[in-house]
Amino acid sequence: MIVLALAFGYLLGSIPFGLLLTRAAGGPDIRAIGSGNIGATNVLRTGRKWLAAATLFCDALKGAVAVLIAAHFGAGAALVAGLGAFLGHLFPVWLKFKGGKGVATYIGVLLGLCWPAALLFCAIWLAVAAAFRYSSLAALIASALTPLGLWLLGRPNIAALYLVLTALLWVMHRENIARLINGTEGKLGAKGTKPS
Repeated sequence: MIVLALAFGYLLGSIPFGLLLTRAAGGPDIRAIGSGNIGATNVLRTGRKWLAAATLFCDALKGAVAVLIAAHFGAGAALVAGLGAFLGHLFPVWLKFKGGKGVATYIGVLLGLCWPAALLFCAIWLAVAAAFRYSSLAALIASALTPLGLWLLGRPNIAALYLVLTALLWVMHRENIARLINGTEGKLGAKGTKPS
């Protein structure tokens, strides 16, 4: 069952909604613009806010759905399916294992496993983004605090999973971290800058 939960989560997580929705809307191949990332932040660089919002929603939804369906087979299956969904988004088989950076799916899995922690993540993200206008910095800070928040909420098993997911998310944001350090990271709403 654990293997099935992992496979199910991975296949669901690997659906590249950013690419599919952009194409369906008659937009360019999202992989050919900005950072080449298939996530909502890069979709936003097409100038279509509604499309970026739809991508964010769908990428989060696939994480939540994977967890909620697998939860019918036990808490362990839900955790493994969440891991699978996150890995699927980062490394989708359909796109030669080159996917997104995982923030929306990270939130979706968290929503399915512990919704108060998901709300906390979003609150921190919004506060940091509003203060500094860096999407990547907001995600990095919110994710760094998520395992602690889960532990304080009395969810140690989920906190352990989120130590792994947070580490992966930070690895996927390594270029953003470098740009934040040297002051070249693009800000939210800025034109002609390198997207996060």
